[in-house]
Amino acid sequence: MEEDRVAVTGVGATRYALKPGRIKSEDILICIDVDAESMVEMKTTGTNGRPLIRMECVKQAIILFIHNKLSINPDHRFAFATLAKSAAWLKKEFTSDAESAVASLRGLSGNKSSSRADLTLLFRAAAQEAKISRAQNRIFRVILIYCRSSMRPTHEWPLNQKLFTLDVLYLHDKPSPDNCPQDVYDSLVDAVEHVSEYEGYIFESGQGLARSVFKPMSLLLSHPQQRCAQDDLDIPRSLAKKVPVTEAANALDHHNGNNIQIIN
Repeated sequence: MEEDRVAVTGVGATRYALKPGRIKSEDILICIDVDAESMVEMKTTGTNGRPLIRMECVKQAIILFIHNKLSINPDHRFAFATLAKSAAWLKKEFTSDAESAVASLRGLSGNKSSSRADLTLLFRAAAQEAKISRAQNRIFRVILIYCRSSMRPTHEWPLNQKLFTLDVLYLHDKPSPDNCPQDVYDSLVDAVEHVSEYEGYIFESGQGLARSVFKPMSLLLSHPQQRCAQDDLDIPRSLAKKVPVTEAANALDHHNGNNIQIIN
């Protein structure tokens, strides 16, 4: 997106500032892959001591996402779709009511069979809903949670039609002779770049850990109008301790005549 900039001239210097603008409320369509791979066990165990199912972990992360998003702006709205061979509505009416949104997810489960996925119907539905959102001075976003390790998604979509922003969370198995997650990931990257109005984010993980679901969903809380390029994204930062400069200087002063203990 091209941003409006204003040149401000001062004494001996020129700086640039963004023109003030209103950040629009979002309509967010969350599309969840219900392929058989959405029901695989993860490495993380639940409160009952049994491994979490990928679908259950995804649903918990979505519920947390909804509550956090509404705490930022209670005017955001959510709807849900599923992805098998193509997309289908799970809850078409957009709502800002957290309980209503959560209720839509309770009975959701994966299929027993696997198939190729066509994203065309998802993009058509998103484009149609995006036009309604624009008429209400809102913006539209799709969050696709994709779980297939060997089946690349396909779509037919014109290059010049970018009415919404697409984010993707790709959860897959470790690479093996029986799958091709890198090829699938590349196809998803192409889809994000092909359809997104603003900067679309894509995250992937084959770790099978709960944090590999919750961490990227927390990053997707970022509003499309306020995002940096994903290549510049460096959060969350490492929690490794950094010694302040003053502390390091005091340690050097204290070193005169004393022994230093190095802790690895």
